[in-house]
Amino acid sequence: MAALSLATDLGLGRPLEHELGVCLAALELADRLGCDAAERSEVYYVALLAHVGCTGAAPYFASWAGGDEIHFQSAMLGLGIASEPVEDLRHLARHLADDRPLPQRARLLGGMLIGGQRRFELMAANLCEGGTLLARHLRLPESVARALGQFFERWDGKGTPGGAAGEAIARPMRILHVAHDFVGIARTRDPAAASAALERRRGRGYDPAAVDAVLAGPEPLLDAADAPDAWQRVIDAEPEPVATISSAGLMSVARAFGEFADVKVDFLHGHSTRVAELAATAAETLDCAPSEVAAIRAAGYFHDVGRVSVPNGIWEKSGPLSAGEHERVRLHPYYSERVLERSRVLAPLAPLAGAHHERLDGSGYHRGAAAAQLTEGARLLAAADAYDAMTHARPYRPALDAAAARAALGDSVRAGALDKRTVDAVLAAAGAAPLRIRQAHPAGLSDREVEVLRLLAQGRTTREIAQALTITEKTAGHHVEHIYAKAGVSTRVGAALFAMRHDLAG
Repeated sequence: MAALSLATDLGLGRPLEHELGVCLAALELADRLGCDAAERSEVYYVALLAHVGCTGAAPYFASWAGGDEIHFQSAMLGLGIASEPVEDLRHLARHLADDRPLPQRARLLGGMLIGGQRRFELMAANLCEGGTLLARHLRLPESVARALGQFFERWDGKGTPGGAAGEAIARPMRILHVAHDFVGIARTRDPAAASAALERRRGRGYDPAAVDAVLAGPEPLLDAADAPDAWQRVIDAEPEPVATISSAGLMSVARAFGEFADVKVDFLHGHSTRVAELAATAAETLDCAPSEVAAIRAAGYFHDVGRVSVPNGIWEKSGPLSAGEHERVRLHPYYSERVLERSRVLAPLAPLAGAHHERLDGSGYHRGAAAAQLTEGARLLAAADAYDAMTHARPYRPALDAAAARAALGDSVRAGALDKRTVDAVLAAAGAAPLRIRQAHPAGLSDREVEVLRLLAQGRTTREIAQALTITEKTAGHHVEHIYAKAGVSTRVGAALFAMRHDLAG
């Protein structure tokens, strides 16, 4: 759950571990209010997952902000959940699409003024329902799921979507409202502004008892939120009895992560599940061990969680990406890795999930890894991800039918980008025929040149290579020269390094 909170930080444009800090502040406030162990446990999980529905709201925020909902939501941190209409309008005028030309900003602001309340209610309903359903998929207590559905409710009953008021709002959410806004406003403005906002909103947006508990001594809450070791403190604060899950339960959690990522953009719905199942089925056809199949399936569910770090306007762009936009896209597998590797249980899956856009010839991202660095699982995941993307529509192209997708994968195999064996397994899992082509070699090497390169990498002399392959020494020498030219090297060490990088040294 702490790892998922890091993903919500990415989706909201906030520093990693911001939500962890809010969780620690909320626990401090819960203790001041005398919460018992059961209620404190609810505060813990509600605080960690308060924004788990943010991806469901992303399309709405993106439409308001001209495409970059992450930039907009980052600015909204200084406003808080229970702000007032005049304050809302002033903040919107200052921050809405402030990176866009003035005419576009004016149009967007006008749209918010005309239909803003209804659009806000739709966004809030999506965020709250998304949070509730994902909490249930994560097998959290029903009380936590219900509380997450009250994220936009207010003490005075003027919230949305359910119109709950006062103590009808779950106390863990009332605590979270105050801690969340106090920490957010203090960080984006200053502690005095945060205290003043709580005083103004006391009995209106916020539970008076929670406000009074904060204002009685605000500094310890900020100290808790700013702890440099927030991750470890949150892990150490896990409520007793510590919850554990089985391997089957972990797969359910993995699928919930995938759903969290996929709901962000309409055309991605179901993508992570399809990739996970396609890659895992392909792994079974290759007789991978059950543990490896399970790891590939879980990594497939997790692989796109880093997508939340990229604004919807980029994912939905119908034309070519700019250099800056392309760079943000290139980094999303990196963020998938970063989220997973913080968890001891999920860390072993991080390299696999983060390799889904790597290619055998080093042309992929985010590392530019080549064949020798890519496991069979990584190759399966890359092929499954590519096939599913091809067979579903994108803003810049229609969906390809199965035959066209098979042909496109064949082109990638010929170019040396994808592995034929794993592509054939993915095609079989999708019900398509295998490719009737040979695997391309890097740098345009021929089959014979690959044989020579392998021997060269083993330290064989030209004479020994000739003897091993039953060719003349002169012919072997010509092959070596051609290999050097194609690989862009001039020594045996360079050839050996090239062979190792492209998994040809064995």
